[in-house]
Order: sequence, then structure tokens, then C-alpha cells
Amino acid sequence: MKEHNPFTVKVDSLSLTALPRITDPRGNLTFVQSEHVPFPIRRVFWVYDVPGGDARGAHAHKELWQMLVALSGSFDVMVTDGSGTWRTFTLKRPFEALLVPPGIWNTLVDFSSGAVCLALVSDEFSEADYIRDYDRFVEWKKSGSEAQ
Repeated sequence: MKEHNPFTVKVDSLSLTALPRITDPRGNLTFVQSEHVPFPIRRVFWVYDVPGGDARGAHAHKELWQMLVALSGSFDVMVTDGSGTWRTFTLKRPFEALLVPPGIWNTLVDFSSGAVCLALVSDEFSEADYIRDYDRFVEWKKSGSEAQ
């Protein structure tokens, strides 16, 4: 896994990643293998049937990496590093992914009807890795940055 400091990661470093795409008149194919993901995949989950107006996510991770893909439909991923700068990425193509490293707050919003969000993640579920309160996240980031 590439070296990463969750206390100094900036939201400006995030971007959409193109995944391999094989187009064919019979139907297209996209795949993910080890060279496309900077971490070993330890868990896979998907989010679907999100009611209109609801949000998912709204948390940060201390150590866990995520790669998010819109398998169907679309949704927005709002991200921040706690500095007050926010960016929004629209995931709407199954051959594009957003890599969310540790130390980035993310909230998924504006799910279209039938949207499916696939998450490839670096570890098994651990509640201790989550920061679910935004103010606590900002304080956590400040405490680590000052220690650097």
C-alpha cells in the first residue's frame, strides 16, 4: 500500500480514476484487479435503494481506504479534509472510481433512482476506525497535524 498520512492528506489531491473498459456491441465490461487499487481489498459492499433526499456515509476513517464506484445510476460524493475546503465528485459511470484515503470525510448524496454504490475497502469492519461526528473529525485532524 502506498505511504499515506491521514493527518496531512488534502482534499485537493483526490480525483476520479479511470478503470479499464472494454467496449463491445454485446455489452461493455469493466474490471478491477490489484494494480488498479493501492491497497489489498479486504471487504466489498454496496449501497442501494437509498430513499430520495437521504445521505449515506457522513464519516471519515482513521486507517481504512475506500474505492467507490457507481455501478448503476449516479450519486455525489462530498469530501473534505477538515480545513473548510469541500469538493464534490459525481459518480455516474461504472468505469470511474473515487479513491477515498484515510483522513478524508465523505458524504454520499443525491442518489438517482436505481443507483448502486460499490465500495472496495482495505479492511474488515471496525467501528473503532470510524469518526462519525464532524467536529470530532476536525479536532482529530488538528491534533495529528500539530504532532507532525
